[in-house]
Amino acid sequence: MNKQNQYNLLANLFRYPQEGYVEQVNECASYLKEHYPGVYQQVLPFVEVINTMSLIEIEELFGKTFHIQAICYLDLGYVLFAEDYKRGEFLVQMKNEQRKVNNDCGVELADNLPNALTLLPLIEDEAFKEELVVRMYIPALEMMVKEFDTARMQLKDKVRKKKQKVVIQENLQNRNIYKYAIEATLSVLQIDFQVSEFEGKEINADPLSSFLPNCEGSCVESKPSDKK
Repeated sequence: MNKQNQYNLLANLFRYPQEGYVEQVNECASYLKEHYPGVYQQVLPFVEVINTMSLIEIEELFGKTFHIQAICYLDLGYVLFAEDYKRGEFLVQMKNEQRKVNNDCGVELADNLPNALTLLPLIEDEAFKEELVVRMYIPALEMMVKEFDTARMQLKDKVRKKKQKVVIQENLQNRNIYKYAIEATLSVLQIDFQVSEFEGKEINADPLSSFLPNCEGSCVESKPSDKK
């Protein structure tokens, strides 16, 4: 198996669930168990729950997590920059990188998490790949994990009830289960890339310094809003 196939396997966890999704989850779990045993323990709650659900139930859970009344979003640029103009610049650059290596992004954006992950094995410039992961992917995933905090989720529900007058799926079983998949993905990236090389540097001060030459000042300033 390709030494970087872990990214393709992890990407499958965040694709819209279709026939074969459970098998893909189990394949990823088996790979992690062999190559990243600590990460396997992290993702195990997600795997166990997914294996008890029907495809329709998984689709509902996926939609409530990432789309309708979303806990967080899968587009890295939106996670990092919300509606700031830098989101558009980042997306343009990601499109260019995806195009360079002919990575098929399907109907999703170039910076959608599955597409971002499948891009990694195709990048030949190791220095660029490492900086992209450490400055962009890891901070985005860390922000995504924080969105599953109980207090944050309750606040979002309160705002939606007040402003949007929508029915909140507060009691949806296993509502936060995708948190474990995101945490596992984050851990794999932290293990694979030398984050320590960037310690002491202002990683979040100018994360796109080499990726977006025109980015000035703090690029990770905006927080994702509750409305996409």
